[in-house]
Amino acid sequence: MTEETGGRRHGRGNRFGLVLGAVLALALAAPLAVAGGATATPGVASTATTVAAAGPRKVTEDKRPNIVVVMADDMRADDLRFAPNIRRILGQGGVTFENAFSPFPLCCPARASFLTGVYAHNHGVYWHGAPYGYGSFDDSRTIATSLSEAGYRTGFIGKYLNGYGKDASKVTGEPSYLYVPNGWTDWRASFTNPGVPGIHGGTYNYFDSPYNVNGKVDNRYKGQYQTDVLGTFSVRMARRFAASPNPFFMFVSYVAPHHGTPFEHDDPRQRTDVDGTYDGYSTPARPRWVKGMFDKVVKRGAGIAPGSRSGELDVSDKPSFFRARKDFTAGQLAALAEVTRQRAEAIYVVDQQVARLVKVLTKKGEWDDTVLVFTSDNGYFLGEHRQPSGKVRAHEPSLRVPFLVTGPGMRSGQKRYDPISTVDVTATILDIANAAPPLTPDGTSRLRTIRRGDQGWTAPVVTEAVYTVGGQRVAPGFVDGDARDSVGLRTPRYSFTLYDNGEGELYDLRTDPAQMENRFGDPAYAAVQEQLTETWWQYKDCVGAECRTAMDPALRQSVQQTKRTTRGYWAAVSKLYGR
Repeated sequence: MTEETGGRRHGRGNRFGLVLGAVLALALAAPLAVAGGATATPGVASTATTVAAAGPRKVTEDKRPNIVVVMADDMRADDLRFAPNIRRILGQGGVTFENAFSPFPLCCPARASFLTGVYAHNHGVYWHGAPYGYGSFDDSRTIATSLSEAGYRTGFIGKYLNGYGKDASKVTGEPSYLYVPNGWTDWRASFTNPGVPGIHGGTYNYFDSPYNVNGKVDNRYKGQYQTDVLGTFSVRMARRFAASPNPFFMFVSYVAPHHGTPFEHDDPRQRTDVDGTYDGYSTPARPRWVKGMFDKVVKRGAGIAPGSRSGELDVSDKPSFFRARKDFTAGQLAALAEVTRQRAEAIYVVDQQVARLVKVLTKKGEWDDTVLVFTSDNGYFLGEHRQPSGKVRAHEPSLRVPFLVTGPGMRSGQKRYDPISTVDVTATILDIANAAPPLTPDGTSRLRTIRRGDQGWTAPVVTEAVYTVGGQRVAPGFVDGDARDSVGLRTPRYSFTLYDNGEGELYDLRTDPAQMENRFGDPAYAAVQEQLTETWWQYKDCVGAECRTAMDPALRQSVQQTKRTTRGYWAAVSKLYGR
């Protein structure tokens, strides 16, 4: 009996009357590579009307759906082109948000925001190392405690926060490699090697990752590809949870396509770590079967326009950290293409594991009653503005992430243009589960948008970062004790960022979606800059309802305006970069 085809169990009653049937079974013929080189069969739901052979249903009093969140690491919004199953299952068979953002585009702060539902300035995790990394995170109350208290079984799989395993838990003060945070029914987290004798590997070693399994070290996976191991964990957890009548929540957190070891013979040689943003050309490790899959498809870095030999010809209008960058050499352009290919291959493996999980949920009769979310913790630069890699800074490649969702009442195959940020995702999940938030929420539930359609863009996304600029702190609004040196706003039309050294950026995304012309200080945009600066003061330290308050009407956009602006944005970006 395999993980994919184990004996059927009765599923829970379907709240919305959606029934799956035999059509999906016809899509299950393509081979799927799994750990150790074996093959399995992915389940792919291609449209809202696609159905599969599901097990018989059982009726219970609790009609709330299961919720499964799959999160990639460093995956850009346009990387979805390398994930065919996700596009079919959640795109054609669900709802796709065209404006999804990570307000603090860095792994550790972004994940802390998802777990708590608040911006970084309200949870205090600003970086991936001391003093702002995992050791600064109070995870005594998170989305897991909220859902657990609401009657959900909760499971975690994969990468938690950077430094988990090595840093001490803020909650207990003890080493974290044996620590299981509150609220999790089943815990299977990879961890950073704490240097304890007998423990080998680490979270970013794709072929040797240790795991904390419910408080005990499980270090048996050397030689097995991490993404496949996490996929196996997810299908096993789904089978266990399906045996109980209560709804369940699973957070499946992949490291891919984040760079990681072991280094491989086809990796670019230049690897320079600057400011923690990995400004060199680091890549994820991949299993042998997927190598070369996109060599004929990917001919250049994702942020390099066809025929161009430049990330940006003129950066004189940009802040100092961009002006200091030299343009790419031919060798660096080749390295960027290789980074893009290897990331694509790592994403494709995640895509296969998502299909594998959907198949198990279907076999167990749970798919009718499961909300499945796919997203990423942040985006990633791949050549834009001469930035060869990394994230952190509040530019579109770094801020934008994929966000797709499917589930009961959500299988429409439609697009949405309302914004959704990391903290909104948390609020939406808690709304679906009818659960109380762990902290005063900064985000807005987008459940109404998902089910009924767009509502319009009324509040900004607050963007934050640290270690982005140098120099003295001279700008108003950046006070002693505030770790941030960059705070901005992303509105429907404008991207606006202020830095503590007095520099700033203002882009009119309607006319300049690629952010080539910085309008900060431009007399033609003086009135806009003044209005955005006033709004910046209103939101930069917002808490709870303050973060959700509507902006000045001049900065908002209606449903139709947001739709036109977003479609124009993506059309221009696609034309520029040849996608």
